[in-house]
Amino acid sequence: MSLRINDVAPNFTTDSTAGTLTLHDWMGDSYAILFSHPKDFTPVCTTEFGAVARLAPEFAKRNTKVMGVSVDSVEEHHRWKNDIAQFAQAPADFPIIDDTSLQVAKLYNMLPAEAVLPDGRTPADSATVRTVFIIGPDKKIRLTMAYPMSVGRNFAEILRALDAIQATDGVPLATPADWVPGQDVIVGLSLTDEQAKEKYGKVDVRLPYLRFIADPSKQ
Repeated sequence: MSLRINDVAPNFTTDSTAGTLTLHDWMGDSYAILFSHPKDFTPVCTTEFGAVARLAPEFAKRNTKVMGVSVDSVEEHHRWKNDIAQFAQAPADFPIIDDTSLQVAKLYNMLPAEAVLPDGRTPADSATVRTVFIIGPDKKIRLTMAYPMSVGRNFAEILRALDAIQATDGVPLATPADWVPGQDVIVGLSLTDEQAKEKYGKVDVRLPYLRFIADPSKQ
């Protein structure tokens, strides 16, 4: 069964470019982004890992750790990191885990139903292993995304989604379509107009059920 929003992220222990890691321990009280890809030394994946390497300071600002998942070995990852750094002009310092056993790919249902991955697997064998999970400090899944092998992920959108999750986590707020940090947010339906005004100040009522306030994190 596929993992759902608010499921506890399955824990695992595996080898990585940063040594042996257990997901929940490694996270501590941070948010985490777990993202997978088909295979090392492939073109789209190199651009994606390069994007993550360049965004490292932005993830750090957001108390978020990033972990890459690959169906290749740690030895291969270490060699590939040189290509990533050359392309991105930034070091790929985040851990990349060894999932040659497909432990994590299976735990997180990253593979297509018909997948059979014998030794000598190719990128096509793991074509749908290009997923994203954002996990909260409580170890619960906040967001999932899945892309086909031919489509590189938009990491600016992943960062935007992380901002939206953090802006609304544990408070009666939501973000509208195309929201970016600093823009107005939506008041949750659990609050009356009076409660919203008392809690947040000015409320812009567009429809009885659609009410905006200034982004509290920017005040």
